Amino acid sequence: MSSLFPAVRTPGSFFRVRCYSLTGASSSSNRCATFCCVFRFKRHVSWKRCATGLEIHFLLFERLDYLKVMMEMKVLGCALLFPLQIFLCLLRAIVRFFTRQKRRDLGTDVVLITGGGRGIGRHLAKEFAEQGARKVVLWGRTEKCLKETCEEISMTGTECHYFVCDVGNREEVYQQAKVLREKVGDVTILVNNAAVVHGKSLMDSDDDALLKTQHINTLGQFWTTKAFLPRMLELCNGHVVCINSILSLSSIPGAIDYCTSKASSYAFMESLTLGLLDCPGVGCTTVLPFHTDTEMFQGMRVRFPKLFPPLNPEMVAERTVDAVRTNTAFVVLPWTMHFLVILKSLLPQSALEEIHKFSGSYTCMNTFKGRT
Repeated sequence: MSSLFPAVRTPGSFFRVRCYSLTGASSSSNRCATFCCVFRFKRHVSWKRCATGLEIHFLLFERLDYLKVMMEMKVLGCALLFPLQIFLCLLRAIVRFFTRQKRRDLGTDVVLITGGGRGIGRHLAKEFAEQGARKVVLWGRTEKCLKETCEEISMTGTECHYFVCDVGNREEVYQQAKVLREKVGDVTILVNNAAVVHGKSLMDSDDDALLKTQHINTLGQFWTTKAFLPRMLELCNGHVVCINSILSLSSIPGAIDYCTSKASSYAFMESLTLGLLDCPGVGCTTVLPFHTDTEMFQGMRVRFPKLFPPLNPEMVAERTVDAVRTNTAFVVLPWTMHFLVILKSLLPQSALEEIHKFSGSYTCMNTFKGRT
């Protein structure tokens, strides 16, 4: 009988239903009843005998606000569980800090390190090889440095390759990525380490130099990640690493190009990390080290070098590889730099300016003579 009254049941909607006589009388004698039906929880059917026969008047009762109430209940439940979820996250972080975590086996990984010919990149290549990476690939602009590092790693028994590539050049990145896949295989760990710094104020900086910094330090990560991340997602196996800087969170004068590029790079990695939360097997690591003792920042001086000594590049490499193996998203080196981030969130600008002057970071780039 219900087939005689076809209607689209949309919760919370009103519609017209035409009820025909069941007596088989002529069309001229068919009586029609037009009425509004409102959805409710319970169904009620009313029977009425008319002059032309039997007509059925039915009302479908369903709560108009059913879905709305259910959604509100769901939101309320999430709100009540939210503090518990935060507490559990803090508890897991504390447990991770005091216990030894399961580490990723690098025995099947192909590691690509940009800027791998010298500095932190060179130490990263050596550390990945020491930790058992199957293959290490180096990218950089200076072939001499790449060749020396590649030979040093090959002597340890780890297969190593190098390609001359400027990550600031999009077409070159895509072309070399294709060559790398054909000759070496799929990259499963990408380390975006390449960076430059010119160490000048805005007014003293050449326009081309400013563009070069942004192309290498920031846009280069876009091109390399786009080149290798899709295959990682297909394999459900991969890791994207960014060697950033604490200057991305607390800038200094005299390195405006570098600080700007690193802040952009940090935002890129933060967004990418969140975007890959639902991608099994693929993770991200962002390392934010303090001033590291490499030729890149040669000449940089702080007021209290005993209190804030430059980091050892070997230590930065070790902590980075360990973060990859434990799938740690963000690493701040040294850990005391967390206080700087907290102070920046709480103190007024005038107080932060006094801290910069007192620590010497306000003038630390005046003696800069590092590699650009």
